[in-house]
Amino acid sequence: MYWKGSLRRKIKMFDLKKRLNEIKLMIPTLYFAMKHKDTPILPKILAAFTVAYALSPIDLIPDFIPFIGYLDDALILPVLATLTIKFIPKPVMEECKILAQNVWDSENKNKWIYALPILFIYILVILWIISLIFS
Repeated sequence: MYWKGSLRRKIKMFDLKKRLNEIKLMIPTLYFAMKHKDTPILPKILAAFTVAYALSPIDLIPDFIPFIGYLDDALILPVLATLTIKFIPKPVMEECKILAQNVWDSENKNKWIYALPILFIYILVILWIISLIFS
């Protein structure tokens, strides 16, 4: 009887890992779809908003608020991504998904470059706060 529960947990963990890998690919896929020439204008706008929200250091609900802080990332972002994906043509989406997969799978050691804009925003915000404190 115990092994059935253990097997069930392993299957759920496998599904969770699969889902997390899909989520990890969502934002780069939407980024590539946003830049694709065959993507209509509405999905481009939605993709830009979704990618900006995902990469933004500013959340709708701050993360330091217990449970609710992470709830917006767990609910709003997947809803935005799903809505955007529904508007993107399937061939474009498949092509962009392959591009996103290649970004994660490549042996490119310069992946940290993608974090530079966010790091720059954090530095600007910290400097602004410091200037407010000491002025």
